[in-house]
Amino acid sequence: MKCLLVEDDQALARELSQALRDGDWLVEHAANGQDADFLVRTEAYDTLILDVGLPDGDGTRWLSAWREDGINIPVLILTARERWADKAAGFSAGADDYVTKPFEPAEVLFRLRALVRRSHGHAHPILKVGELSLDTHTQHVTLAGRPVGLTAQETRLLGYLMHAAPRVVSRTELSEHVYDRDHEPDSNVIDVQVSRLRRKLGSWRIATQRGQGYRLLEEEPATE
Repeated sequence: MKCLLVEDDQALARELSQALRDGDWLVEHAANGQDADFLVRTEAYDTLILDVGLPDGDGTRWLSAWREDGINIPVLILTARERWADKAAGFSAGADDYVTKPFEPAEVLFRLRALVRRSHGHAHPILKVGELSLDTHTQHVTLAGRPVGLTAQETRLLGYLMHAAPRVVSRTELSEHVYDRDHEPDSNVIDVQVSRLRRKLGSWRIATQRGQGYRLLEEEPATE
């Protein structure tokens, strides 16, 4: 999953970025609202962490503009303001959740994962597609109750397919949400990693929809 962190405190941004990467997230950073505005309108993100006190305007002002323009990325607001009126302003602008500084990075991770799950229609932290399970907190994958050893990149790719299932996911969407913007893969890299997942999970489990992309299957298709 890919997150945009909008935070002008460089020390906090480094700390939170590292915690997110340790939690197997892809992270991009903007130090002000204008840079964030450009990225939000030109790149794809699964969630956004937004500081309220930005140097070029209140974060809720930027958020309100994004919502008015139909940008529906799940947003977690960070702020040092504890008054209910300030929290209400954030929710009114379109925030999905709220964390008050100081906070534990682990709490932010838990809240982000919940935001992404809910945005895909999942309430439980363990995603299941047939006999395949992914614990979104630990990133542990099991198949029929047995652990499956995956690389970090394979886990990110599988996790996105599981969040999206049963929808077909295009190569472009996978490239935007699973790979770093500075290291976007060509289609062959995605095909290779899908092939590795098929070897580990069963070749039928990830179906190729010709001209469309990939879809995670719950059951093996019947053969005539």
